[in-house]
Order: sequence, then structure tokens, then C-alpha cells
Amino acid sequence: MLGRLSEDALELEELHRFAQPVAFEGGHERWLLDRLLAEVMTGLHAAGRQQLVDPAEIRSVGVDGWGVDYGLLDDGGTLIENPVCYRDPRTDGMLEALISKLPVEQIYASTGIQLMPINTSVQILAQVRAGEWPAQAKRLLMIPDLIHRHLSGVSTGEVTNASTTQLLYAGTREWDAQMLRTVGVAPEIMPSLVQPGTRLGSLLPEHRASTGLSRLEVVAPATHDTASAVAGTPLSPGWAFLSSGTWSLLGLETSDPVLGDEPQRRNVTNEAGVYGTNRLLKNVMGLWLLESCRRIWESDGMGLSHDELLGGLQDGAFGEVHIDVDDRRFINPENMVGEISAYLSERGLPIPSSPVGFAGLILESLALRCAQVVDDLVAVTSQKVRGIHVIGGGSRNDFLNQALAGATGLAVRAGPVEATAIGNIVVQAIADQTLEDHSAARTFVAGTSTVKVFQPRDADRWAAARKLFRTTRPDPS
Repeated sequence: MLGRLSEDALELEELHRFAQPVAFEGGHERWLLDRLLAEVMTGLHAAGRQQLVDPAEIRSVGVDGWGVDYGLLDDGGTLIENPVCYRDPRTDGMLEALISKLPVEQIYASTGIQLMPINTSVQILAQVRAGEWPAQAKRLLMIPDLIHRHLSGVSTGEVTNASTTQLLYAGTREWDAQMLRTVGVAPEIMPSLVQPGTRLGSLLPEHRASTGLSRLEVVAPATHDTASAVAGTPLSPGWAFLSSGTWSLLGLETSDPVLGDEPQRRNVTNEAGVYGTNRLLKNVMGLWLLESCRRIWESDGMGLSHDELLGGLQDGAFGEVHIDVDDRRFINPENMVGEISAYLSERGLPIPSSPVGFAGLILESLALRCAQVVDDLVAVTSQKVRGIHVIGGGSRNDFLNQALAGATGLAVRAGPVEATAIGNIVVQAIADQTLEDHSAARTFVAGTSTVKVFQPRDADRWAAARKLFRTTRPDPS
């Protein structure tokens, strides 16, 4: 994505979009890093061609991506094996194994991170316990850090992504040596940490020559995509954010981590934000459920677009049956439609008779789960949540956003869709001194973005749905 900033506008131009599937390799589902790097370079070559016809020089590049996954380098800086995907089943039972080694209270007091089987800490423990930790491993880098290394030659860890690992002290955002030793690795394997906005160096000479981007600087943005998305959101005081996509990441921006017995009981997470902020949030299963169903329907000859599914929902009357979207069985089933059907059948609940019915079930279940998370946020902060600002791909899903307003009883603002790219770009612009600071950047984004507002309605219906949903997921954790 190419961002152009003028005095009164931020323009985004998509230069290259690509799929990034996983491949089964060496007994695990893995990301093909060579392919990912090649696609990134294709994007930079497109930027170089764009610069030939545009007098404005492209100044910097920054990479953001998902959290928790990592790659291991040997002493020469060569990737030892392709990174394993967090949905790989190698972590089955490993969260319990971690808790057996270190009490939950101690883990949370130190890291402030939500207990999830996908966490880097659990992944490392699984790799070590399986005897699959390479003896030659000398450096661990998260996915965006691996790409930054490819572009600049510099091996660092950026703090917002590092904070997703459950391997940092929450208070200092430095590596937690005890946690690292608990999962079975030496602290020395972790990289030095940098803050968002850090200049990592120039694009390597070979990349400058091939792309024509002769003066391009590599700048670390908030490399965790949610941290970039929140940075790019024109967030009003007292409003929660919801980064709505594969995952639903719902939370509040706070000045410090929120720790203690109640946050631990409710299993909220504290991740680093930009410029010293904290993101207090919960990871909720998101549109992954619907996308996984769409793949099954497509393989069965029922290729349905989002518009077709959502169009069928406009006049639908749902709310009688819901699922616990965060049930572990939905993390990576072979057949999501079959898994949801089995979940309902086991409970004596009716199974939707059509894809539209499944879509309504999933989206309303997501909204009701998010309403529970809002309750968690209020409970641990004693602050009133005034509304929810939805960003990311899910901000285009009017049915989901209206359901979210109904389930929470809060106003919902939706947009911008490309908040992650915007947040990445404004951090680069602050590093370049094109924007003064984060407050100025948010004001700028607010003046150049269009949002859609959804107000709560059908209060009685949603109150009944929330009461029934508590029997589906009664535990606040």
C-alpha cells in the first residue's frame, strides 16, 4: 500500500495484493517465508515503477503483520525452517503444560497477557517438548521483524509485536527471562527491542538497485497489525476499538497495563501500543468462522459472495440459537460447517438450513460475545464505554455492526477499512516529521476519513438474546 499525505488528505493506493496460504511441511502447517518475501518485493517493485511517473519521492517503508508466530535463524542469519502457523495443532494440551510449570497468577502478574493456546510462549514450549527446537537456533524474530531484516539487514524486535508473545514484562516491555527459561529457551535468543517509529536503516543496496527506490528508508511502524490499526483510528475518549477481521480484537486504549485478580479472572490481555500506550483487549474469534464456512460451501459448489450472504440477512429474524465462538474446536477444524453443526447437534439445538442461516448465526454470536467483552472491560477498568469504533474489513459488514450495536446497547462507528495501513503510514510520517505527533495524526485521520454510524435498536430482543447467550458462555474468562 502506498500512502500519500498532503495538507488535507491521505490517499491510499493498493500496489499489490496477494494470498498467503499455509503449506503442510515437516509435519506442521507453515508459512512459506520465501514466498512472502517475494510478494513483498513485488510490491516494492511496483512502488519503484510508480515513483518513475510520480514526482514525489517515496521516503520510507514499514511492515506490519500478525502476532505470535516466529522464525528461527542460525548463527549466519539464515532461516532454519519455515515458521509454523499458530493454528497448527502442535499446541494441543500445551497451555495446560505451561500452567503446570508456572502458576497462572504469576504468568499474568508478569506478562499481563491473555492465556491462549496460540501464544508464542505456548508454541515455543510445544516445539521444545516435541524435541523439535533446532540446536543451531541463535535468534528468534517475529514475522514482520523477519521481513524488516530482509529489507534492511537489521535484526530487531519491535515492541508491539513482541508484547503478543507472553514473554515480556508488562510493566517494562522488556524480555522476561523467567518466562523464557520456563518455556525452555535462553533469553539470549531474543532480539533487542525497538519502539514504533524507529529508523532501522536504508533499504539494502541490492534491493535499491532492483526496485529503483534509491533513498528508501526502512522504518519500524507498530509491527503488530492491531497496534497499527488502533494507531490509525480516530478514536474518541471513552470509546472502545474493535479491529474486525479474521479475529475480533476488542479493547480500550489505556495509559498503563491493567493487572490484578479481576483482569486475570476475565482473561483480558495487555499489549503494547504506539508511543507508550497500552491496548487492553480480548482476542475473540472473528470472521474466520464465516470465511471457513464459505470455503466449504465453495468446495461444495455453492460459491457465495459476501454481498449475497449479507443481502439474504437484511430481513432475517435470528437470535434463537447461538454458539460460543471462542470454543477451541473452532480454531482450525477441517470442516467449519460440520463443526458448527456438530456443536449444535450435541446440545440439541437446530442446525441452520442454509448458508444465510449459518451466516446469521455466526455474526450474531460474534456480536453477543463482544457484548460480554465490553462487560469485562467495564469491570476491570470501572470506566464507562461510550461506544465502539470498528475498523478493518469487518467495518464494511453492516449486519454485523448493527448486531454489535444491538447486543451492546452502544453506538457503533464503522471505518476506516484500511486503518492498519493508515496507522502504519502515520507512524512513518511522524518519524519523518511530516506529522507532529500521534494526537495530530489522529486529528488528521479524523478529518480525512468517512465513518458510518449504527445506533442500538430492538432492545428487548437483544436483552433476551444476551440472557440466553449467558447459558452458552457463562464464564467471564
